Amino acid sequence: MNLSPKTIIFTVFAILIIGMALLAAHTQEKADNEKCRYTKTDYGYLMVLREGDDVLANLENLAKEKQIPSANFTGIGFASDATFGFYDFNAKKFNPKTFNKVEMGSLTGSIAWKEEKPSIHVHGVATDDKFDAYGGHILALKVGTGSMEIYITIHNEKLERKLEQPLGANVLQLNCNQ
Repeated sequence: MNLSPKTIIFTVFAILIIGMALLAAHTQEKADNEKCRYTKTDYGYLMVLREGDDVLANLENLAKEKQIPSANFTGIGFASDATFGFYDFNAKKFNPKTFNKVEMGSLTGSIAWKEEKPSIHVHGVATDDKFDAYGGHILALKVGTGSMEIYITIHNEKLERKLEQPLGANVLQLNCNQ
């Protein structure tokens, strides 16, 4: 088969244009996937976070963006860093301990408000590669290799947290006059 130089140039040019279009579509799809961290559900939201994402910051941003009055959530997934805190009531502070490369076997918490800002309260249980478990109040949590799924159930009533003494801790306030 004898192809003219014009046909060869046209074919190469067409292949380049199609290749660039496919690359652009793939790049856009990847960018869209990187931006999409949650979707609306019948009960609230499903959040899927990826490696490197800050779990607490993403929950806080969602609460602000969607003006969530209050919610509870559960989740599972991999964490590169999970910082737990055990509250020292005498010192009125958390004593932190960080665990790396763990799986969150359980993540549970609530979203309320404190002084016009979202207040995220999270507890969890993490396991390491030896199946040793660690748990308690979570101060910081970053997604590791893989993902983290969080199911957020919205409630209609806006709930607030306030600093209560002598505890020196933020406590969820209830409106019992209903």
